[in-house]
Formats: sequence, C-alpha cells, structure tokens
Amino acid sequence: MKVRYRALALADLENIFRFIDERSPTGAVNVLKAIRKAIDDIAEHPLASPRTSDPGIRVKILGRYRYKIFYSPGENAIEIIHIRHAARRPWIERAQDE
Repeated sequence: MKVRYRALALADLENIFRFIDERSPTGAVNVLKAIRKAIDDIAEHPLASPRTSDPGIRVKILGRYRYKIFYSPGENAIEIIHIRHAARRPWIERAQDE
C-alpha cells in the first residue's frame, strides 16, 4: 500500500535523527532503519496495529526503541501522522498538526 507522510511526521523523522545523531551517529541510523521497517510493515498490514481513542488512527509501537508511529489507514494509502518516543507526554492530535 502507498505511504504518505504529513509534514509533522517528516519533521519528526528529522528531529529524531538529529537528536540521536548528536549522541550516536550509528544509533541514529539504526533507529531510522527500525522506524522505516515498521512503516513498511504498516503498509503491508495496515489494520494489524491497535486503534487509538480516535477510531481513524492506529498506533504501531517499536518495542526496542520505544517509538510510536501514529497513522491513518485509507483505501489506497496509509498516512503517517506523527512519530514520537513513548516516554513523552501522550499526544493529542490538533488541527495544526495536519
């Protein structure tokens, strides 16, 4: 299935990489590879992850790195909405996130 990214999700990927890269360049590459693999899994099995409190949004959790990928499955594509670390405050989607 096709994958689209909201601007917020693209900014998340960049911020995640920059934050980790300052501490561990190899770690940053490994985390991004794991996130991209998880997104590939989402594209193959878009309904496999649990729904959030919003029935149109699902969340895939990367166990090892503890990142959450929020996405919306559609008929022809999935939309990656937001990517954040599980240790952060819970995320509530707002109109400006779009």
